[in-house]
Amino acid sequence: MSKKILRNEAFQSLFASLICIVLGVLIGYIVLLFINPSGAGEAIMEVLKNFLHYSKANLQLKNFGNTLVKTAPLLMCALSVLFAYKVGLFNIGAAGQYCVGICASIYCAIGLGLGWLPCMIIAAICGALYGAIVGLLKSYCNVNEVISGIMLNWIALYTTNMILSTVKESTSPYTFHLNTHGVDAMLPGLGMDKIFAGNTYVTIALPLAVLTAVLIYVLLEKTKFGFELKATGFNKNAAKYCGMAEKRNIIVTLMISGGIAALGASFMYLTDYEQWMCTSSAVPGMGFNGIAAAFLGGLNPIGTIFSSYFIQHITNGGAYVDKTMYCSQISDLISSLIIYLCGFVFFIKFAMNKYLDKQEEKEALKAKGAESEKGGDK
Repeated sequence: MSKKILRNEAFQSLFASLICIVLGVLIGYIVLLFINPSGAGEAIMEVLKNFLHYSKANLQLKNFGNTLVKTAPLLMCALSVLFAYKVGLFNIGAAGQYCVGICASIYCAIGLGLGWLPCMIIAAICGALYGAIVGLLKSYCNVNEVISGIMLNWIALYTTNMILSTVKESTSPYTFHLNTHGVDAMLPGLGMDKIFAGNTYVTIALPLAVLTAVLIYVLLEKTKFGFELKATGFNKNAAKYCGMAEKRNIIVTLMISGGIAALGASFMYLTDYEQWMCTSSAVPGMGFNGIAAAFLGGLNPIGTIFSSYFIQHITNGGAYVDKTMYCSQISDLISSLIIYLCGFVFFIKFAMNKYLDKQEEKEALKAKGAESEKGGDK
């Protein structure tokens, strides 16, 4: 029974992810010891506690809500990366597609005065079309999706800065707040603010993100369309031989992937939790953090829900670290270590399987030796 559990794909992914998390936190703690040993223990606990830093229950709930607000877009970016990876594609362009979603959702909300649902739909369509560019280049020009994705990330960033400069505050580089210039575009909360001590930023974005994860799981694992997409990823030549439209599948995959990332951007910016800074010189990190969340979740849509929350949990937890002892980026350092260690998830699973194979081989040899002895006695 224990061997059956150890062979289970879900258990191996969970076990490997937990090892990466523990090692990341441990290495982060060692780094803190080198910087300032007197406060290392307290600092690492603050990162892990996050909203539990507060003693009052209402403050804990309110700040827990803030973590969930940023978990929703991170989960969507992780699902975007995961979906493409399942089809044999590495969508590093999720950051640019997320950026396109920011541009579309904010401009439709403030510039065009549309409601939240049209803003979300338009953001997803724009992200899908942006992802289609990578797919077309991959399918018909054999351009590696990583190269084209990276280039398009920067095009998306500067295009977003230019377009959103038309809907920004005159005295600052930030776009207008939705609560003053686009109230109709703000996502409905459906009363969830009452659960999170009046935190109005907690909206339907969170359940929609979780629902998206479930739908992607069903699509990839339980449908013919999902099987075709994965078959194309395993071997596009074999898929073509079997009558599958491999080029179409690549384009459709990257369109869906791009649409998911862009939709995640609307989940963030249509809450009015953040404004876009039109002088941004770096692509939003959410798209890149999605890569870590996808791999930490074992490339499983359901596992990605939990890994996305964890990464956002420790990122938000860094805000409570004593700034007189450590810099504000300490949580980024720890999450970066975990992100780096995510690359070893598959290695750990491989090592586990290799160890189990050796154990089974030894047991088989023992059983064979015992049978031989019995035969010799007779």
